[in-house]
Amino acid sequence: MAYHKVNADQRTQGHSQYLDNDDLQATTLELEWDMEKELEEPGFDHFRLDGTVDHHSGNPQNTNIDLEPIQPSVSPKGRFQRLQEDPDYVSHYTRPAPKSNRCNFCRIFKLFCTVLTLFIFGILLGYYAHKKCPPSPTPSEPSVPHFYHEILKEIKAENIQQIFRDLIQLPRKEEDTDIAMKLLVQWTSCGLEDVQLVNYSVLLDLPGSSSNTVTLKNSGECFYPSGQKCYRETKKLHSQDLLYSYAAYSAKGTLEAEVIDVQYGTVEDLVLIQVMTNVTNKIALLKLGQSPLLYKLSLLEEAGFGGVLLYVDPCDLPKTQNLSDKAFMVSLNNGGDPSTPGYPSIDGNYRHNRSNLTSLLVQPISALLIKRLVSLPEDRSKSDGCIPLKLPVTEKRIISLNVQTVPTYKTISNVIGYLKGSTFPDRYVIVGSHHNSVYGYSGQEWASSTAVITAFIQALMLKVERGWRPDRTIVFCSWGGTSFGNIGSYEWAEDLKKVLQRNVVAYVSLHNPVRGNSSLHPVASPSLQQLATESQSLTCLGKMKCPGSNVSSVQMQGDSDYFINHLGVPTVQFSYEDIKTLQSPSFLFEALFPAHNTVTEELDPLFNLHETIAKLTGEVTLQIASEPVLPFNALDIALEVQNRLKGDQLDIRQLLAMASRLRDSAELFQSDEMRPANDPKERAPIRMRMLNDVLQGLEQNFLVQQAPPGFYRNILFRLDEKMSQFSVLLEALEHCKLRQSNETLQAALSKVLNSINSAQVYFKAGLDVFETAFAGKK
Repeated sequence: MAYHKVNADQRTQGHSQYLDNDDLQATTLELEWDMEKELEEPGFDHFRLDGTVDHHSGNPQNTNIDLEPIQPSVSPKGRFQRLQEDPDYVSHYTRPAPKSNRCNFCRIFKLFCTVLTLFIFGILLGYYAHKKCPPSPTPSEPSVPHFYHEILKEIKAENIQQIFRDLIQLPRKEEDTDIAMKLLVQWTSCGLEDVQLVNYSVLLDLPGSSSNTVTLKNSGECFYPSGQKCYRETKKLHSQDLLYSYAAYSAKGTLEAEVIDVQYGTVEDLVLIQVMTNVTNKIALLKLGQSPLLYKLSLLEEAGFGGVLLYVDPCDLPKTQNLSDKAFMVSLNNGGDPSTPGYPSIDGNYRHNRSNLTSLLVQPISALLIKRLVSLPEDRSKSDGCIPLKLPVTEKRIISLNVQTVPTYKTISNVIGYLKGSTFPDRYVIVGSHHNSVYGYSGQEWASSTAVITAFIQALMLKVERGWRPDRTIVFCSWGGTSFGNIGSYEWAEDLKKVLQRNVVAYVSLHNPVRGNSSLHPVASPSLQQLATESQSLTCLGKMKCPGSNVSSVQMQGDSDYFINHLGVPTVQFSYEDIKTLQSPSFLFEALFPAHNTVTEELDPLFNLHETIAKLTGEVTLQIASEPVLPFNALDIALEVQNRLKGDQLDIRQLLAMASRLRDSAELFQSDEMRPANDPKERAPIRMRMLNDVLQGLEQNFLVQQAPPGFYRNILFRLDEKMSQFSVLLEALEHCKLRQSNETLQAALSKVLNSINSAQVYFKAGLDVFETAFAGKK
């Protein structure tokens, strides 16, 4: 940096406060010596300084020179030459000029004015440029990983265990308002500022005063669904297990008919059976699993069956689960209050009379009852494995099926707590658990789910008390009515549908987090698969039971249903399962078995698995709520679409071409808009908001208007791990075998094509908006 030579007339301008008088005099003498010495060098005979008039100061002692820019130099001459080459250099030092050079005064004066003007302009430009620059982060701001660690380290297994034990001590009643009130008080005591109790009056289908029965026509023997005989003593002492072994929202009545074994109720099974016999008004013996129950019931209803005996084959269950003598409960409700389909159950809304959601009489029964119906030995195990249950073809069994339930309006309660965001308070990350179960059914999974979310809230609020807040609002939800068809979450979401469509960016599910203890099972939308994988590597580091599991996009149980299928919200869920369960036919989770009170603590006695799930959930939630750019991977959606179109079952060249264009647009969006956003210099608020809005709405393009019963409307989700193609296409192929028509298949192809095209247009529109908005700023 060059120093400035100082004009003698400025030495009297009142700047002496910056230097002592002795220093000023010594420095002035040295500088004048340097100047004289430079002028004596050859080649400087005609050199003229900027000024031509000699001003004599009244007080030479008060000379003031700006010495700040002076830099050491090897020689006086070298320093002077460097100053003259400096474009910002202005000499203010004057002395009498030789008379022979006075003719150059005007030229040099003009040069002086020009340089002075440029110098002042440079100072002003630098000032305003510095003023507009964003401030650099202060050293006190913590790094993001350290920030998350501070919160997550407060989540401890022993704390979750204590919350769990407190919850299971609460009395269980038909209505869940008492538990909801307990949660409201607990969450408020944690520090959540806005915790609400939201009640809805909804139609539940409850068991009557006596259990449903199955009676053998030839012998007159009567059985309860569990396989227990109908003794008089049993009728007087009905247990909750007997009463709640039923199908909610089934048709009511009595049907006497032949039992026909349809195995899993696949299209192949039905085609084969319909060739062999007339199935009209017969009773189907149906195994749970392989595809959604509602879909299989729709096929049976379409084929003409009048009733269904539903059971779980013991060979499909882990060896650790001995449920052969247990009946179970299922709900035939696809979601929400059946009396207000598509709109919330609030006062004044019209109520439909829809207590029966199917024309079939459906009754879940135990495997033990199956064996008694067909006189099979109770121990059918082999040394090399289990023998699946199957009725002998030669035997003809006629039974009388009696199904009675009581439709009743009950109040269900949701607990909703808000942690408002500091930067984007109108963008919501929803974390959902549930607190409702049917008496002893589903065991203590509700308490497990609620304990995990409560422990996360406690850890989070400790950081909030120290002044921190997430960028986006985190909404904590504990849902009621889950066992009857996710009623609480549906009603709340239908109530706030317009707000949620605009504001929700992600849903993080805590539905039944510990169902086994052998394998971590992460499920996520395609756009969140990368985040779920990275969270495992960070949170599960060094843990024996938390290996890096593959993340898949498969249909999941629980209250995420509405957010996935009606709002198109990216969703993620972590849970522990038994390996055998993962290898078994899918959709066995639709059965709610009665469970004894200690099952949760037997699966996870030290609650280490609960702690891992809480930290994984917390890690993902914090990243989505706090990252400037939503951690969604747009390209993964396009890659997932291409993978779903692999195979040679269909001629889908048009779909493949559209998927290729989608991938090109996604790659361009990710490289041109998402990658630059990783640079803090590119994070203009309006740019971030536009980018996040595009990412937030991506999955909405893959919602089809109508899907087969039990199938997700969001076609990015497969039925199970074994399927690789779009579920709606595979179902349409199967359906063609029943109707001998490709009309259903063509309709399904159109749905997929329109979804891919919509996503491609969506990406292109986003790119066009960015190009237009920032065309003049690049």
